[in-house]
Amino acid sequence: MWSLSKRLSAFCSLMAVALLAGCGMFATTPPPVASPAAPSYDLVAAIRAAGDREKSVIDVNPLRDPGVTALQDIAKKDEQAGNYADAAAKLDQAIKLSPESPDLLQDRAEIAVRLKDFPGAERLAHQSWSIGPKLGPLCARNWQTIVEMRLQAHDPAGATTARKWVQQCHKAGIPRY
Repeated sequence: MWSLSKRLSAFCSLMAVALLAGCGMFATTPPPVASPAAPSYDLVAAIRAAGDREKSVIDVNPLRDPGVTALQDIAKKDEQAGNYADAAAKLDQAIKLSPESPDLLQDRAEIAVRLKDFPGAERLAHQSWSIGPKLGPLCARNWQTIVEMRLQAHDPAGATTARKWVQQCHKAGIPRY
C-alpha cells in the first residue's frame, strides 16, 4: 500500500498533468488576417467621379498659398507617375503649411487609398468633411471615400449609410424662369 504522502504526491502530479493538458485545449491562436481582395475597379477614380458628378450650386475653392499649390502640383505629378509615397510626402508637407485645408486632407486621403492605408484614408476623409463645406464636390468625394473604405472593410451597412451622405452633399440651385 502506498503511504498517504505518496498517494497525495501522485494525485498532485496527475492533477498538474491534467491541468497542463487542459490548457492546450483552450489555447487561442488568432485567426489569419485576410487582406482585402483587390477591387475590380479603381477606388480613387470612383471617389473622384463622385466629385465630378456633383453639380451642386456650392463649390468652395479656397485661396491657396503658392508654396502649398506647388506641393499639390508636384504630388499630382508623383501620383500620375505611380510614386504614391512621394505624393504622400508632398501632401504631408502641404498639410503642415495649411493644416485646416479640407481639400488637402481629401487629396491625402486619396493617396492613402493608393497606398492601401484604408483606415487612414477613412480618417482623413472624415477630418476633411468635418472642417469642409459639407456641400458640393468636395463633400461628395469625402463621403465616396468613406463608401469605398466601408466596402473594403466588408461593412455593407456602413457603405449604405455613407452613400446617403453622398446624396446629401447636393444643393440644388434656385429655379430661374
